[in-house]
Formats: sequence, C-alpha cells, structure tokens
Amino acid sequence: MRYAETGFNLEVDLTRGNIERVETDPRDAELYLGGLGTNAKILWDRVPPETEPFSPDNLLIFGTGLLCGTPALGANRTIVTTYSPQTLLMAYSMMGGFWAPELKYAGYDKVIFRGKSPNLVYLWINNDKVEIRNASHLQGKGAVETAELIQEELKDPKVQVAAIGLAGENRVYTASIEQGRSSASRGGIGAVMGDKGLKAIAVRGTKDVNIAQPAEFIELCNEVLEYIKWRNENPIPGVMTILKGLGSPQEMAVNDEEWHTTNFMWGNSRHRRRDFWTEEVEKKWTETMENSRTRLISCYNCPMKCGATISMPGLPTYMMKCFSKLTYTMAAMSDLDFGFRIAQRATEYGVDAYSTPQVMAFAVELYENGILTDQDMPGMPSDNEGRFYWLLDKIVRREGIGDVLANGTYWAAKEIGKGAEEYAHNNIKKHEQLPLKLGMLNPVYFLMYSTGEKINITQIEGQFPQAPFATMEEREAFVKDWIQVPDEKFKQYLLDWEFRGEHSNPYYPTVEMSCEIVDWQERMHYIDDALGVCAGLSSFPLKPPYHMHNYPSFISSGTGIDMDEKILTQAARRNRTLVRAVNVRRGMRRSDEKPPEDHWKKRFPELEAELLDEYYKFRGWDNQGIPTKEYLHELDLDYVSEDFLQRGILTDDEGTPSKDTSAEKEKK
Repeated sequence: MRYAETGFNLEVDLTRGNIERVETDPRDAELYLGGLGTNAKILWDRVPPETEPFSPDNLLIFGTGLLCGTPALGANRTIVTTYSPQTLLMAYSMMGGFWAPELKYAGYDKVIFRGKSPNLVYLWINNDKVEIRNASHLQGKGAVETAELIQEELKDPKVQVAAIGLAGENRVYTASIEQGRSSASRGGIGAVMGDKGLKAIAVRGTKDVNIAQPAEFIELCNEVLEYIKWRNENPIPGVMTILKGLGSPQEMAVNDEEWHTTNFMWGNSRHRRRDFWTEEVEKKWTETMENSRTRLISCYNCPMKCGATISMPGLPTYMMKCFSKLTYTMAAMSDLDFGFRIAQRATEYGVDAYSTPQVMAFAVELYENGILTDQDMPGMPSDNEGRFYWLLDKIVRREGIGDVLANGTYWAAKEIGKGAEEYAHNNIKKHEQLPLKLGMLNPVYFLMYSTGEKINITQIEGQFPQAPFATMEEREAFVKDWIQVPDEKFKQYLLDWEFRGEHSNPYYPTVEMSCEIVDWQERMHYIDDALGVCAGLSSFPLKPPYHMHNYPSFISSGTGIDMDEKILTQAARRNRTLVRAVNVRRGMRRSDEKPPEDHWKKRFPELEAELLDEYYKFRGWDNQGIPTKEYLHELDLDYVSEDFLQRGILTDDEGTPSKDTSAEKEKK
C-alpha cells in the first residue's frame, strides 16, 4: 500500500485520444518527494532540451504535492510544469484552491498531457472513469465561466475545474490557468495548455488517501493548528503589515498600501511615486475595498483567509488574491475601483496579473514616447483607463499591436525596435518581475533574483526578515522564540545586521552569510513545492508553523518514508539542482543571471560578481552556474552528469564545464 501518494499517474495523449493509468516508482517519492520534484524528473527524462514549448512533444504536467489530500493544513497546491514559451526555460507555477486534493481523491498524483488535440477538448476525471470530451461549445468562454458551465453540464457543483480563458486559447505568453480561488499564472503555462487544444480539466474524487501513522499525523496537524491560532493572536511587531502574520500576503484583508505604492515603480516608469499615497487615497481605497469585498475565503483545509470574493456593481462576482488588487490599479496609476473592474475581465480572459499589467503599461509608455504611434494603435481610446481596457482586449485576442504585446515585454521590445528595449527594463530571463525601485543593493535579494529558477521573487523569498529591526531590543525579542532557524548562527546574523549604507558596512550580510540565507529560504520553498504545502504557512512568512522542526515527522508519519532533517535537506537540494540542470540543458548560463539594471539605485559590480562566484561554489556549481560532476554524484544525480558529458556541457577532466553557451536564444 502507498501512503500519502496514490502511486498512479494519468497519462493523456491528446493527439491520439489515448488515456492510461500508470503506476509510479515508490523510489521517486523517497528521492524527490513529489510535486515539483517528481515533475522535474519527468520533464528531464521525457522531454529533450531541443523541444519547443509549442511542440506536441512538450509535456504539460499537473502534479499534486506529496501531502495534498492528507489532513495536513494548507496542503492543497497543484504544481504545473512545462517548457515556457516566454523564458524558453522550465516553467513551474503553483495554484491553491481545491483541485489537487480532488485529484488525489480520484486516485491520481499527476495528470501528464502530451500531443495536441485537433479540436478543443476538456478532460473529465471521475474516479476511475476518465474521458476526453468535446469543448467546442466552450471556445472563447472565460475561465471562470468555463468552470461554471462544466459543473452545470456534469450536474455536480463539487467538480473542481482548472481552465484557460481566451488568452490561453490564443497562446498569449502571459496566459494563466484559473482554478476557482487560485491560478497557475507565471511563465505562460496557460499558452501551452491552449496550444494543446485543452480547455479545462474537471475532477471529482471520492476515494481515500492513506496515512502511514494516522494518530501521530493528526497530533502534528493539531499542533500546527494551535500554533497558527497563537501566531494570529500574536503578530510580529516592527515589520510591514503583510509580514506580521501568516498566510500568503494578506492583501485582501489590509488597506494600508503605502509601502507597495511608493516603493514600486508602477506604470513601467523609472521612478517611484513617493507622492501617491495620501490620506485621501487611503480613505478612498478603504471605502472601495470594504464595499466590494463580500467575504474573505480560504483554500482547501486551511484556516487562513488569503483571498476574497469581489463584487463590483454591474459585474459578476469573482475571486481575488494577493497583489492582483495592486498590479492593474498601479500599472494605470488609477484607483482601486478601476483595478477591481479590469481584474475581473482579466481573470475571465485568464492572464497573469504580474506580467500583463506591465505589458500594458509598457505599451502606453512606448506610445507616449513616440515609439508606438496612432498607426500602431488605431482606435485606442484617449482616456487612461480606456487605454488599458483596450490593450487588454487586443492582447488576449492577438489583434493588431496586441499580437506583438502578447509575447511579453522582452519579445515585444525586440520586435518593435526603435529603442523599445530600453523600456522593457524589468525582466529577468525574459520574464517580468515585481516592479521594485529600491536604494542600496541587497546582497541576499541580488542572489535570489539572479539565480532563482522560479524567476519570481515572491516564491523564492521568506523566513529571514527583509530588513534589520531598528533597535537591539526588538532584535533580541524576535530571536528569543525563533525555533525555525536551521542553525543558531542565523540568530546572530540578525542581531549583528546594520542598515545598509547608513553605518560602516554597506555589504551586510556578508557574501558567506548571503549564500547561507538564500540557501535556507530556497530550501523551504523547494520542500513546500514538493509536498504541496502553501508557502504562506511555511516558506514565505516569518516564524511559520511548518519548518524543519516538524516537517520530517510529517513526512515520516504521513508516507512511511524514513525521514530526518538531513535527508529532507538533501532532497530539497536534489530538486533544486535538478531544476537547475533542466535549465542548463536548455542553454541557461551565468550571463543570463542578472536582475534589472535599475532595480537598485546603488549597485556594486565587483560585489555582485563575487556574490555569484561564491554562491555557485556554495551550491556545488562551476563559475557558469553548471552543477559539477562531483556535486551531482553527492545528490544521486549521476544520470544528469552523464547527460552533460555526452552533450559537452561538462567534460571528462574532473567534470569541468564547456564554454559559456548562453548566446541569445531567439524566438522560433
């Protein structure tokens, strides 16, 4: 008997219309846990690096985390993996909600799609009965509308549906996959789903998920619940509002947005709007929020309420989470009423709420600076908000200039030319980032931005405070009950931290400390992404309920796998290195690993080079960011080094690398 996992994947060949139930190797769970780890292993094994994102040979993998469907609180994440049409690298995006547990209850750990359907279809999974159904009647429908129509068609409101909107159907590079209370958005995975002719996946499951040691597992769950209650009653002082408590950023519960509106360079501009947030703006935003937010909502088996239902007059009710309330609002430098209204349309279209607003703001900036003209934008309204609605419609339909903008700011700038590249200044590895404009270079964040395979800082950072506390008393109080640190030295790092640039040492944390802090933060994200636990209860917040002090016990009692901190750390590093290897095999090298030039006002090129040098060594990589043969052997990844040797990425003499081959990859 398999515990926590079902031991079976669904293999769906959309070209042939073939469906198989395939038993998986239990050894994979021991090595890679599940979720992202086993997704990456499948992508490595079965999709050659030469494969184009829109090739029938590219896989689209919907994976549940190892603990999804168990009583573990917040274990509800679906990890969607493929090759990205935007970055040309491995894309993996997580979504919460109820879909992953439902798939487990239907008897499957993953659904793996290959090929392309000649007609638009959706997959209907009803326990052991699985069928590919015609979806021609759903063509052009919104993502949320599609889910509702499928539930009506199947006569079951409990069916969980992951669907794309018009953006996915038209292969927009920022297309998302929407699933009720959450979405998998980053990297254009919705475009790959649309390219495969797959409109939606509907799931209904009524089976059990087995637990190896139920009594011990439930006791651990109760301890987590009690800790969550305690943390909610005892918020952390001295940090920004969304970091005081738990959960993914509590944007739908808070009204104080001074930090996020004055420190970000919204509207694709070069400068922050320090004058934006006033008492009048705060009052108006608060009124809009309280009048439109009908209730706060949670994902499956989670006591946190990180999302909300939004009801705007004249529009259908929809669900919103995290920074979506800010991204559209501030891209247009407008108000929250506009942001909520356009976000409703964008959710139905199925687009990423980080990248898409920046693409629209990018287009407006090009127009205002004469790079795009009336000839490029015929019929565009003259009013600010009208421009953004018009651009959104054009992008998702790939009409006119929208066909160019639909590929994201990096590719659009290359196609437009005439200096447009200077305005596409917020990309890392061709992917739009949070639009920050900060002062002194932060060594820790430099490394996370530059080297993170997720290419999305909000799902890399966490655990360690973003800035030092003002007084020693505050620092001492914080570290006093900091049980989550993997080593006591991290407490001293925080106690010794000075404000960057305001005292004698602007480079604190040091290079060595920065490597260790980044390793800690990423380690926890890779564990969460393999277990399917929401980052809001583990890797993102300060002092979370899940960490190394209890994760090994959860895994052991839940799965029956013998687990301790050392083995779990090794598994996390194995997964992180395997994802890196996938991207290295796709051509990524050191020259690709750099944050936007104007991300920080004050930069230190020599320090940045040293940070990369030392971080690569710390990770067991060479100076091009390629895992070495020796380190791959330590992680039981010899099959990776064998492949690298055959391809000339590594050479026989001690596994040293070939030259930098990260020459610009052009869009096919």
